[in-house]
Amino acid sequence: MKQISVNDLKIRLQNGEKLNIIDVREPKEIALGKIPASENIPTRLIEFKMPDLDKKKEYIIVCQSGARSSLVTKFLDSYGFNVVNLDGGMLAWQGGLGGGMFYGASF
Repeated sequence: MKQISVNDLKIRLQNGEKLNIIDVREPKEIALGKIPASENIPTRLIEFKMPDLDKKKEYIIVCQSGARSSLVTKFLDSYGFNVVNLDGGMLAWQGGLGGGMFYGASF
């Protein structure tokens, strides 16, 4: 399974790369903050959204801690998708939820 570190993802975003980021958390988790430009597809809906995904594109898969996203990454990879797991998830992105800060604000 391919993985990307938070630092590498932030560098790619800062460099203006157009990335396809799928956040597999539930909507109530997304309400606490998210990576800018990420798309929310909860884990339970991934199988149903597969026809909307392009196997030629790279997708970075994100969850709270990296556990759910690793399962989704392995699942999509088994169907031939180009997927990368965000190592450590949103906890690594912001260092925790602390204070309800918008995740995208601290590059």
